[in-house]
Amino acid sequence: MLRPVGTPTSITPSSPHHMVETINEALVKTLPTASPARIGLRLGWTTKRGLDTAVALTALCLLLPLLLLIAVLIWASDGRAPIFRHVRLGRHGRPFGCLKFRSMVPDADVILAGYLAAHPQARVEWEATHKLTRDPRVTTLGQVLRKTSLDELPQLWNVLRGEMSLVGPRPIVQGEVARYGTAFAACFSVPPGLTGLWQVSGRSDTTYAERVALDLDYASRWSLRRDLAIMLRTVPAVLRQRGSR
Repeated sequence: MLRPVGTPTSITPSSPHHMVETINEALVKTLPTASPARIGLRLGWTTKRGLDTAVALTALCLLLPLLLLIAVLIWASDGRAPIFRHVRLGRHGRPFGCLKFRSMVPDADVILAGYLAAHPQARVEWEATHKLTRDPRVTTLGQVLRKTSLDELPQLWNVLRGEMSLVGPRPIVQGEVARYGTAFAACFSVPPGLTGLWQVSGRSDTTYAERVALDLDYASRWSLRRDLAIMLRTVPAVLRQRGSR
């Protein structure tokens, strides 16, 4: 049985963690080859992967008309590619191309740099949360896609490929690794998720330290039962649009 880490908000990204050796694959290696605990953990991960594949494939088939409609609307707005591929870190820190519907204008990086240079308060917010309350890069259609989380639907393909899971930590960029401190290895001993504790706990309304704590709490206390509970909480969280921007 995995050891709980206590209340998520009591953990900060810079605090030492001794749980890396006690979870997931590291835990499996410490168990006897034929022990019930080892067999159960392996079976759990196999079931998780099977569920990911079945749900992602079914969702892609059912949502295909919606996916095509969104892609056409984005392309019609400026004639640019509707899918944005961004390098994120997956399980054990392996990089992969995380897919999203493009919600930003072309040359978004240039626009962001100019905006942060002209607005010191926005720079403080960006450095603290890696997000902006008012983001000049986001298009009108992009605002709708982000509010409804429809921009993340292409990540079902990442789930199908095994680069992501239905439930897991937030996929992050290389520049965010330092914010996780010694918690990084534990947080990403599991694959990042399409949804997760952070997504159903307020998203952008949480501090960065709270995000890390939520990711660590999920990774250290993972179970199929918890995955199903988070997936059920995702629907009302998306409908409420709390913390989405």
